[in-house]
Order: sequence, then structure tokens, then C-alpha cells
Amino acid sequence: MITVEKKDGHKLKISHVIQETTNRQLDFYIFVPGELGLTDKIVSEDEFYHNAIHGKRTYYSDVNHLPLVHSRLASRGKLSTEQYRLSLSLYAYQYALALEKTSEQLLDDKQERTIEEVEEVAQLTVRILKRLRRSIPTDKKLLKYYENIDNYLSWFTEQRCLALVAHLPRGNDYNEIRDMLLDVCNKESEHRTKHNYNSNKALQDPTRMSNKMRLLRRLIEYPVTMSEKTIELGNNTKKIVTGFAAGFVMIFVTIMLIKARGVLGDITASFIVVLSFIYAAREVFKDDLKQVLWRLVRKNKPKWRKQFFDANSGHLIGRQLEWLEYTQFSKLDSEIRKARKHKVSQREEAVLHYKSTTRMSPIKFLSGYEQTRESIMLDLRVVASLMEKGSQRIYQLKDGQVTKESVEKRHLINLITQETDEDNTVRIQRWKVIMNRSKVVDIEAIDLAPKKKSTAERTDATIKDKTASEKESQLPIF
Repeated sequence: MITVEKKDGHKLKISHVIQETTNRQLDFYIFVPGELGLTDKIVSEDEFYHNAIHGKRTYYSDVNHLPLVHSRLASRGKLSTEQYRLSLSLYAYQYALALEKTSEQLLDDKQERTIEEVEEVAQLTVRILKRLRRSIPTDKKLLKYYENIDNYLSWFTEQRCLALVAHLPRGNDYNEIRDMLLDVCNKESEHRTKHNYNSNKALQDPTRMSNKMRLLRRLIEYPVTMSEKTIELGNNTKKIVTGFAAGFVMIFVTIMLIKARGVLGDITASFIVVLSFIYAAREVFKDDLKQVLWRLVRKNKPKWRKQFFDANSGHLIGRQLEWLEYTQFSKLDSEIRKARKHKVSQREEAVLHYKSTTRMSPIKFLSGYEQTRESIMLDLRVVASLMEKGSQRIYQLKDGQVTKESVEKRHLINLITQETDEDNTVRIQRWKVIMNRSKVVDIEAIDLAPKKKSTAERTDATIKDKTASEKESQLPIF
């Protein structure tokens, strides 16, 4: 199952977990309105890939208590420093992800939040942090790493709880849960002060504190994030194509030179003019031939290859092939066209298709972890730069008076994802991404399940079909 989240600015976070299967294919299609004029001449495929698509892969486990068990073993001297750091980072990382996702769902204005849901989040944060703090290492190296993680999780929990308090509805019904969240915040603040986790300068400067916590978050993510190496494919093939095109054109140039020499005789002004035209034609046709051959040779072949390495051992644990191309709606698979529900108004859409096939080796993973989580940050600034500035005016009639309002210009981007597992199980999802020139305004998931007609609709359809058949039976037969 793929999730799409709205991030700061024009960024979308596309996340999915690769289960115990070793192979996975991911496709996503970006449908950009034709009025923006996005083409490969404006933004090339290579430029879009390097500027707009940024991936990250981390270890993932459904066994939430495994990292905590490892940390307790390390505190008793039964695990190495590296294993302790990795286990504690995994525990902290998955807690931070879960709290971040849950709090964002509760903060979503479109979702109805209940007191029980907010209360459950507050209770879980207290229990999880209490488990973390039961086993404090005595080794100074391990203790320093533990304190950094404890410091970040305490601050992050406080920030999430304060955000929930700020967005709670006003009213006496929410006083109890508001006091509960504030109590969690106060205790976490006292906990950091008690252990002298942060200096007075950092406490008095929110910017400095935020930057420090951002670095601590990177410290947590580093051991669990796989390092990547991206290789651009086709470089050697491009050299061969270039050489073949140049040699092939030179054959015709040589033939033309021989014929020109035979017709014009010795070197004369006419021969020099003909010679210049022949070499000019060579330059033109050489580039055209090279481009045609390059498209034929590289058609439907991957453009990039990624290799994933364990950040701790350095072992190669997976590979990924990637494609990115502009395509047309008519060339898409029938299931994707059906999911898009193409209409006349969308015929001019520019369609970008990204595809990746991943093969992982779970036997080389850290013990106890057989899954990975891929997060793709899709930056749509290249699309936003094509949008016009300003707003447009809307006139309305209210109480006999004409009013004028300014509304911002927004555009609708459709995003369709398709997952294909090793057993050929296919899952297709669709989102509507509403954005303006400055940010992504909203994301709406679209239900692709076919809607069942009500009894009244089925009855109306039956009556219409019966009426139509009766009319046909009354037509004269020639």
C-alpha cells in the first residue's frame, strides 16, 4: 500500500513498504495540465529526474519491540556498540515516523478527531518513552548516543503534543485532554532540563534549537538508511552510437566527394562550394542519425541503476533499475487509463511515467529485519515554475449588490501509482494534487472501486432500456 503525504512547499512524500518479497516494481504517472506547456523541450527527462525525484530507503520492521530488546542486551554488554546504535536508531526512527504520521492525521482539518484518539496518542507516547528510559547504558560511548536520541524524542514528542493542543476545538469538552497533553509537554521539558541536554543559548533561541534537533534527526536516520550509488546507464552505448553514426555518414560523404571530383575535375571554386555543402550536410545528418539510433537502441531500457549498501557493514544488499519518460495517454495501459477516467478536457495533458524495479537480498539484512521502506520525495517546483503569477477576480451577486473577490490560481495534478509484487499482484491508486505557484494546497485520495448503483437507479435504467426497445419495435422495416 502506497501513502502520499503533503510536505513543505511543493513536495510530496510517496512511501511504501517492500514486504518479504525480493522483487517489486513501482510505477507512478504524473498528469500535468496541458495549459502549463510542460514538454521535454522545457524540462528534459534527465533534468526532472535529478531535480524532482529524491529517494531514500530504510530498514523497516513490524516487530516494534525488537530494537528495544537489542538495546537492553547492549546495556548488559551482550551487543557491540555498532549493534546498539543501530537498534536504538531503529526504535527511535520508527517511533518518530509513527508519531509524525498519527499526529498529521489528527491535525488534518478534513478528518474528524475524537477525544479518545488524541488521548490514545498521548498515552502511547508516555509508555513508549518510558520503555526507552528503563535501560540506560553505563558505557560512556553508548550513553552519549542514548542521550542524543532521548533528547530528540523528548523534544519531538513535545512539539507534536503542542501542535495537537493548538488545533484542538475550543470548548469545555476538550479541557481534560488538553490538560493531559500539556502535562506530557511539561514533563518532557522538565526531563530535558533535569539531564542538561541543551544549553541555555539553545533554549533561548528557537532557531538554534530547531537546527540542533534537525541534526539529531539525521543522527538517528543515518544507521538505518541505506547508502546509495546511482549509475547512469548507456554511456558506452552512446559512444558506440556516436561513432557508428559518424562512420556511416562519412561513407556517403566520401562517395559524394569522389563523384564531385569526377564531375568537376581539379580543385576549382565550384568544387570548393560543393565540398562545403557536402560537409554541412554531414554535420546535420550525423546529429539526426545519432538521435534516431539512440532512441531505437535505448527504447524501453532503464536509464539509471541504483545500488544499495548497508550503512554499517558496507555490504551490497539490493539493486534498482529506473526509467523516466514523457508518454501519451493513448500509450498507457488500459488499467491506468481507466483509473485516470480520461475526458475530452484532459487530452492535452503531459504525462510523465516513472518506473522502478527493485531486487533486494533480505538474507544480507540486519538480523530480524526482512523489510525495507522506500520514501520518494517528489518536488513539483519544476511544474510550479510554469504557473502564472497573480490571482483572478470573481464577481458575485449578493443582496442585489455586485461584489468582487480575488481568488488564487490553482491547478490540478493527477498522480496514479501502481505496485506490482513478485507474485504479479497489482495495486493501483490515484490522488488529486491541488497546487498553486507557492505550494501544494491539498491532496485528495480517489477511491477507484466501482460504485454500485442504487435500487432506484437500476429501476430507472431498466425502464429506459424497455422504452427504447419498444420504440425500436415500432420503427418501419425496409
